[in-house]
Parts: sequence; structure tokens; C-alpha cells
Amino acid sequence: MHKLKKKNNFSDIYAEYILFKETNIKQQTFSSLKHDFQKRILPFFKDYYIEDITRKTILDWKNYILSFDFSNNYNKHLYYYLSGFFEYCKVNYNFDKNILTSVGGFKKKYEEDKHDFYNLEEFTRFIKYVDKEEYKQFFNLMFFCGTRPGEAMALNFNDIKGDYLIINKTIDSHDKRTIGTPKTFTSNRKIIIDKKLKKDLLNLKKYYLKKYGTFDNSYFILGGKKPLSPTSINRYKKIACDKAKIRKITLHQFRHSHATLLKNENVNVVEISKRLGHRDVSTTLNIYEHTDLIQEKRVQRTLNSIRFNPFQKIKSFIKR
Repeated sequence: MHKLKKKNNFSDIYAEYILFKETNIKQQTFSSLKHDFQKRILPFFKDYYIEDITRKTILDWKNYILSFDFSNNYNKHLYYYLSGFFEYCKVNYNFDKNILTSVGGFKKKYEEDKHDFYNLEEFTRFIKYVDKEEYKQFFNLMFFCGTRPGEAMALNFNDIKGDYLIINKTIDSHDKRTIGTPKTFTSNRKIIIDKKLKKDLLNLKKYYLKKYGTFDNSYFILGGKKPLSPTSINRYKKIACDKAKIRKITLHQFRHSHATLLKNENVNVVEISKRLGHRDVSTTLNIYEHTDLIQEKRVQRTLNSIRFNPFQKIKSFIKR
């Protein structure tokens, strides 16, 4: 009589996998992996044996994720995490990873507002209604510096060096919100700031001194003794948007707003790329090529003028 081979439970292997990943990747990346896996992947697969996972199982998981209407980027993120887990299963449990690859990733959906941003007029309208100082300066810093939200939250007063901000860390938005290294090597950078922003940020020293009765340069620029939380930031953002009667944009889109502001002022794309901490200029071009609305409006005005006043255009040309 043949002895039945023991099946391998998804949850048990995940417990092994997460211990393996903890010592092999950056802390911030690990926190993100653990958070998203436990929230979006493990609940669906936890009762499966990996030997019982089929193409249909993967398709069902994809439909489950699609029901949340996440962004294309987040869906891609989750597929990447599941793929990494199955790669571990392939090496250690002889799992057929082709089950996942044969199904493929998520089909991209159209995201009309993915690259939305505020122009200077809209931002001025918005910021007028952010009435708590450290939150006001958070949005000012995002709009006029273009940092990633986590980079802004991690800044302390020691990071202000003359007219520059030193970006050399970021804060994890999950779990214990630990301080880690920036997203990429090129994310380590220093960026020049305008005089008004520098003055406003340094004035927060007095604000915290009054709030705590003491002050230290190790305080977070945006938050004081502890950094601002994304939940609180988004709450103040919503209140300001409602009062200003302006559409809401994401925290990351304030970064888009900065890049667009500089691009429309004809700042060199190489300089914009450095400020944003992109690995190469092509990344900047790919993300922000759609934002040159001033030029698009100029094209539209020209075409409207030609279409509605063709003879006037001809006369004007002859007079030259």
C-alpha cells in the first residue's frame, strides 16, 4: 500500500516565506510586502493546499482583486508579490509556477485621473483652507519640492542645510512606520528650496517650542516629536478640498503637481528628474509627458482660431 504524500498548506508555507524574506530585502520593502500579502493575498489562499491551486484558482483570485477597483499599479504590485511567493514554492516545494504565468498579469484599465495635479492657482486655493500649521507646510513642501510623501514625513530639522533639504530616508506607511532608506540609490539627494518655504519650515521650530515647551533639531519637521500620519494628512486634505470646492488629488499627485509646475516654467527635464530622485530622465519623461497642458491649450487656441477665422489668418499672413 502506497503512503499518501502530505499536502502543503499555503498558510504554512507563507509563514516560512515571510521569515525568509525578512532577512533578504530592505525593511521598508519587507513591511510593504507583509502588509499587502496579508491583506490581499493570504485571505484568499490561506485554506488552499498549493497542490490544489489551478489556473481557475488564480483567475478567481484576480477577479477577487478586481472587485476592489484598485489602481493598475497596485494590481501589478500584488501580482508581483504572488509571483515571488510561487517562485519560492517552485524552488522548495516543486510547485508548477507556470500555472500563474499562463494566466498572466492584470489587464490594464483606463485611469483617467491617475496623473491629475493642481496648477499654482488651484494649489493656492486649496492651501488657504489648511488651517493647522504642520499640515499646511506638509502640502507646501510637497508642492514646491516634489518629494515623495514618505520622504517628506521622515524629514527632521537636521536635514535643512542652508538653502537645501537633504533627502536620505523615508518613512514606512505600514505597521510601525519605521524609518528606512529611500526608494532607490538616486532617491538620496539634496534639493534647493525657495526662501519662503525655508522660512516657513524654520518657523515650525517656534511652533513646536510653544507646543511642547522644548525643542530639539531631531524633531520631525512635519509633526514634531512624531511624524504626521497619512490618515491625518488625508483628513486635513479632505477638509480643505471641501471648503475650497476643489477636486481631491492623492498625496503622490502633489509630487506630480511640482513636476508639472517646473515643466510648464521650462525648467530643464534633467533638473526636474534630479529633484524627483528618478533613476533616469526617461522615467520623468514617461510620467510627465502628458502634463504639458499649457502647450496643449496653445495648440487648441491656434486650431480654433484657424478653424473659425481662416480668412483672417490668410490676410494676416499676406500682410507680412
